[in-house]
This record gives sequence, structure tokens and C-alpha cells, in this order.
Amino acid sequence: MLKVGVFGVGHLGKFHLNNWKEINNIELVGFYDPGDSAAQEVSEKYQIARFLDPERLIDAVDAIDIIAPTTHHFELAKMAIRKGKHVFVEKPMANTMEEAAELVKLVRESNIKLQVGHVERFNPAYLAIKQLELHPMFIEVHRLAQFNPRGTEVSVILDLMIHDIDIILNLVKSEVKLISASGVAVMTDTPDIANIRIEFNNGCVANLTSSRISMKKMRKMRLFQKDAYIGIDFLNKKSEVIKLKTPQDVDAFSFDLDTVHGKKTIAVVNPQVPEINAIKKELEAFRDAILFNTPTVVSEVDGYRAMDVAHQILQKIKNNNITV
Repeated sequence: MLKVGVFGVGHLGKFHLNNWKEINNIELVGFYDPGDSAAQEVSEKYQIARFLDPERLIDAVDAIDIIAPTTHHFELAKMAIRKGKHVFVEKPMANTMEEAAELVKLVRESNIKLQVGHVERFNPAYLAIKQLELHPMFIEVHRLAQFNPRGTEVSVILDLMIHDIDIILNLVKSEVKLISASGVAVMTDTPDIANIRIEFNNGCVANLTSSRISMKKMRKMRLFQKDAYIGIDFLNKKSEVIKLKTPQDVDAFSFDLDTVHGKKTIAVVNPQVPEINAIKKELEAFRDAILFNTPTVVSEVDGYRAMDVAHQILQKIKNNNITV
């Protein structure tokens, strides 16, 4: 039985608590949160102990789940790692690149597992296309959200776009060559809307637009590669593949298309999207990495790489004198 402690029981923290209580081989020992009103509500609803000292909670468990504000990620993770405890930490994994680098170093020197909460890796629409041969050469992403004061202590890059940065770095097996960026602070002191172009050494190009001041919600990624288009709708949990038809595509809707190279048969495939809870799936993956001593799905190195690109983007925006 794996003993788990939760740090931070705000909006997202409550989702984590709900899921931990449903996961097998887990004992939810308690939580730490300095906010008295939220803590009282959680203690009464979930019937779990509130710890007033974070170190005491770390000492009482095998693994911790950090959903506290980003500014507290490093201190809590560092304390836990030094005590030999496993760590799940929400994205971004730390507040600065220096903190992230130290966490990577601490994990390497320890015998613990660290997983970063890039939950879109577990989105069923993304899992539905993971079995395909994916070699995208052009990627287009739109992640739009309505304004919500929660989470605005960081820029839209670190709040929303970092999800897509992580997915793209996971898909494109090449190093980043060039980043172009523009962004504007509209409602807060950091960029609220941004458009980014990332070029990779293998020729792949990714265009990303993220906004937290949109009138509508959208979380879509489009992948273009030789002979195929793949669409992923993270919000509505749908995926589609449009490609040249193969003998395996017997059940696919298809149509003929006349081209300069002759007639091509196009297949439209809607991969089966599994009915899963992405948060529960990522927490179960963290549990399994500990129990079976396997690599975490989103490692500390993955978290560091996503942060590195995000901070390069922020520096580009700052250098362009568009916003700070």
C-alpha cells in the first residue's frame, strides 16, 4: 500500500483528492494547505487529516502530490527528494530554470521517481493516435480559454501553452533550431495571448497560439506529415486521421481524389477514443512507476525541456519589447 500526501487543495487539488481516493493500492494519509477555509472544507468532506507542518506530512508518506502554487513547487519537491520520497508535481515543475535544473540533479542522485503533471499526455484523444506512425513536419495548435483569475500568477505560456510544448517535444524527435514569438499582456502583467513558431533541426515547424482572454474555449492540435493529416481535439476528446488508403483501412470512409500524379484514394479514420479520466490515469501511471520501478511517463527531464522552451519563448517576447 503506497502512502500519499497531497500539498494544495485548491480547485485542481480537489480533483486529485477525488481520484486518489478511487485508486487501488493507495492510502491517502493527509494533506497540507495553509488556507484555513479550504482546509476545513476538505477535512470534513474527505475525512482525511490536515497537517500543519509540511515536513511532518512528508515524513508520514511514501510519495507526495504537489498541486500548490508554482512558487512552492521547488521547496516542497526538494524537501521530499532529500528524504527519499517520490514526487508528483504539477506543471510547470518549478518557478525558475535554476530550480528545475536542481530538481533534475537531485532526482539523478536519488532513488526516487518524479513525474510532472502534463495531463494532456493522458488525454484520451491523444492516446487514441499514439499507436500511429507519427512523424509530423508541420504542427498547428490553438489553445484558447476564457479569462479566469486563477492561475494568472504565471504567463499564458507557462499556464496553457506549456501543455502543447510538452506534447510537441514528445512527438518531434529533433532538437529545437529556432523560436520566434510575440505576445501581449492584456488583463495581467504577463502575456495573456501569444503566437509562437518553433523550428526543429529535422525541418518540422510548429505554430502555436494560446490565449486566456478568448470568448470561446478551444484545445486543438493538427499534425501534418507525409501522406496523412491527424487532428486532435483535446477539449471534446475526438481524433481524426485523413490519409492515403491502405488495405488495413477496410472500415474507413474513403473517396477518390484526382491529382497530377493520378487518382488517389483517401481514407477518413476516426480512431476509437478510450473512455478514461486523464487525471486518474496520470496518477495511476505515477503509482505504477513506483510500485514496478519503471520510468515515469512524464519525467523530470521532460518537465525541464518543456520549461526550457517556455522560458526561451518568454525571453523572445521580452526582447521584442512587446511585453514583459
